[in-house]
Amino acid sequence: MADGSGAGPRVWLVRHGQTEWSRDGRHTGRTDLELTEEGRDQARQLAGLASGLDFDLVLCSPRRRAAQTAELAGFTPFEVCEDLQEWDYGRFEGLTTPEIRADNPDWSIWSGPWDGGETAGDVGQRASRLVERVRVSGAARVVLVGHGHFSRVTATAWVGAPVDTGRWLEFDTASWSELGWDRGVAVLTHWNVPVSP
Repeated sequence: MADGSGAGPRVWLVRHGQTEWSRDGRHTGRTDLELTEEGRDQARQLAGLASGLDFDLVLCSPRRRAAQTAELAGFTPFEVCEDLQEWDYGRFEGLTTPEIRADNPDWSIWSGPWDGGETAGDVGQRASRLVERVRVSGAARVVLVGHGHFSRVTATAWVGAPVDTGRWLEFDTASWSELGWDRGVAVLTHWNVPVSP
């Protein structure tokens, strides 16, 4: 396979470009926002990654911000994958962390509460299912175009770490990360690499 050890595929996680809500720090799960002009520029800058590697499989979240990023970056054709959706934040959708903590001082997406949304366990199961799909796909190089929190959970699933380990993996808009292998062990090869201006 791609790493030369037979362990499995190499996977690039790509977070969508900037939206109004990501710019403002608002939790954006199922709300279907488009990219800002800056977000479209960021997505175009990801084209260097798309043109530099030959990908066997490209999966994309069903949200417009992800699809626009994939199209502008040249990650085409892609398959829409429901499991790549962002965390469902329930009643916290559209709120900033300070706004949520006004009523829930100790709140974190990693520890809850998850009022009307997905729990960390729910999202972890979705990420594990996605990782398994990628590993048995037969593809050597895979791109997953998605979102911030869900990509962080996908990374934890890749290495077999607890879901809340994702709290230490910041993932900026229009950045990419690589999941790979070291002597047969699943590892994070690169993390939160910014696009080149």
